[in-house]
This record gives sequence, C-alpha cells and structure tokens, in this order.
Amino acid sequence: MRTILITGPGGSGRTTIAAATARAAAREGTRTLVLSADRTDTLGAALGVRTGAAPTKVTENLAAWRPDAATGFRDDLAAFQERAASALDLLGASRLDPEEVTPLPGAEELALLRALRDAALAEAHDLLVVDLPATPHALALLSLPEELRRYLRRLLPPERQAARALRPVLGRLAGVPMPAEWLYETAARWDVELAAVEAVVADRDTVVRLVAEPGPGGADAVRAAGLALALRGLRPDLLIANRVLPEAEAAAGSWLAGPVAQQRKVLEEWREEGHEVHDIAHLGRDPRGTDDLAALAVPHVNRTSSTVEWPVTDRLADDGVLVWSIPLPGAERDELDLIRRGDELVVTAGQFRRIVPLPSALRRCGVDGAALRDGELRIRFAPDPDLWPRTR
Repeated sequence: MRTILITGPGGSGRTTIAAATARAAAREGTRTLVLSADRTDTLGAALGVRTGAAPTKVTENLAAWRPDAATGFRDDLAAFQERAASALDLLGASRLDPEEVTPLPGAEELALLRALRDAALAEAHDLLVVDLPATPHALALLSLPEELRRYLRRLLPPERQAARALRPVLGRLAGVPMPAEWLYETAARWDVELAAVEAVVADRDTVVRLVAEPGPGGADAVRAAGLALALRGLRPDLLIANRVLPEAEAAAGSWLAGPVAQQRKVLEEWREEGHEVHDIAHLGRDPRGTDDLAALAVPHVNRTSSTVEWPVTDRLADDGVLVWSIPLPGAERDELDLIRRGDELVVTAGQFRRIVPLPSALRRCGVDGAALRDGELRIRFAPDPDLWPRTR
C-alpha cells in the first residue's frame, strides 16, 4: 500500500489538498482512504460528507476517516487503571470513571498514528492519504514512534525480563520494589504497536508531500521542513505550490502585480533548489465540494519521488577512515552539533535533533572530524585499534 503524508504550514490548505489528492486517486480506480485528525470536520466539509470515528464511504473507491480520540483515550486509561489496580489501591487513589475523562492535548495525534497503523495492517486500500497537522507538529508526530521506543528500551530494557523470576529476591536485597510484570508486558505491547507505526512511516512506499503558498512565509517553512525531513530520513515527494495567482490578470499598475511577482520569484527559487513543484491555481474562492476539488487538478502519483540514503563510504585504503554521509539540505554550519554517546550519535541541525544508532562498522570507530559540504554532512570515523579486526 502506498502512503502519502501531507503537511505544510498552518493555513496553507493542506486538508483541501489531501481531499483533492484522495479524490483524484479514487476517480482513477484506486481504492483510497483519507485520514485526518482535525477536531473540526474540515476534511468532511471539503469532500461534502460528514466523517466520524469509522471510515465513511464517499464514493465507490474513496473512504474518509476521522479517528475518535476520546474513545481511544478512555479505553487506554481504563486498561491502565485495571493493570495498576494494586499500586493505585496502595496509594489510596480513586479511580476515574470513563464518563469524566476528556482527551488530553495530543490525543488526536496519537489516535491518528494508531489509525495509520490499523489502516496499513488491514490492507483494505491501495492508497492511504494522511492529512497531518501543521509542519512543526507533523514532524514531531512522525518522530514520536522512534523516540518513544528508544525511551522504553532505556527505561525497561527487554533483556532484563529474563531475570523476572529473581525479581522478588532482588527487590528484598536492594530494599526497593522491582518493576511489576505488568509494566514489562505493557512496555512490550507498546513497543510492538510503535514499531508497526514506525514501519509504515519508514516504508519505501511512504512519502511526505509538502503544501505551501509561494511567498516569504512559505519559503521559510519549506526550507525548515526540508532540513527536518532529511534529518528524520523521510522521503520527500512533490512540493504543492497552492493558491498560485494568475499571471495574466496581473497587469501593470494592478494591485495583483506585486503578489504575482513575489510568487513567481519564490517558485523559481524552489525549482532552482531542486524541488519538484506542482502549481495549484487560485480558484478565487475557498474550494468546497467535488467540483472544486476536481478543478484543483492535484496529482496523486509522483513517479520520481526521491529516496533518502545515509551511506557509509569505505576510505580505509586511502586515508584510513570511514565516512558517514548524511544529507542535510539547507543546514547552516553554525547551527550543526554532533555528540557521540556510546553506540549512538546525537545530531542537531538548527531547531531539530535526532538520536540515531551508529551502523555496526562505525561502533568500533572514533569520530575523527566532520564537515558540511553542498548540503551534506560528512562525518569521519577512524577505526579503534583495540576493537577493529587486525589483518595479517
């Protein structure tokens, strides 16, 4: 199943573009599901239907789904209270009734991740279009599975479960209570669920499509998003330039001349930077309904989507080092930072940071330097003589 993750700065029209993308695919016979986590039913309004907690049929090949965050949050809390019953009773805590529970901030995004996983596992559709939140929140959301799995492995290492029979004895010796069995079981279940979401995001058939208006604000947002996507190892797709003004109507002296010239300048810059840009003309109104979505002429397939690779180059024979190349388009040298922590590398680029495990060969090396050239961070690793296999 192909997955198109659509995001962009707030107000760029990403929900409308997601609806138009899904509709275009369905019209060509592709079984399509479009997801959105928006509290207000903006997606349903664009499609001319009312979406809800279950997939709603829009046309023969198109369904729309707005997952119910409240129900999922109540179920998770009820399960937690049941498993932690003894600890809650020991603390004298009173249970929360499902009727008094309201979703906390972020529950909608978590519900969207769960729906993304469920839709991929069901394999009932050929294309999944996901209307993500605005770019900063979307990037944080897409990185959440990887980061949460790392936290779980650090806090509750799976290998320690092998000693669960000794846990009561160790608890008495240490004088502190040891983690209960249910805690490890919960962590293992979360790890499986997060791994399933992470697999969908990292799949070869998953791409991220940016939507932005060609202007100063849109240019800044696209530049930041491109850097963040590269750091996360996510595959970029088309850049949808939304609400492009008609050049023919921008006659000299018209108030449209300035905005049109500004848009043309940004569009040229995007193409010069290597983005594959698809223009969406301004309809002169807010798109609403199937006719307007068809008029937008949004493509649902991009045959030239780029891939993301972080190759390790063997230069041991030349100058005795291995080079790890990380593409970071738009990165500034002064905003880059690298920290080696055991078998992990902490990479900071501007406001974005990622902790990545080192490839196996580099774990037996020490960092020998780094350089940023042509939008690519090249980190040099020198083999550790005590760890590197000796040749005869």
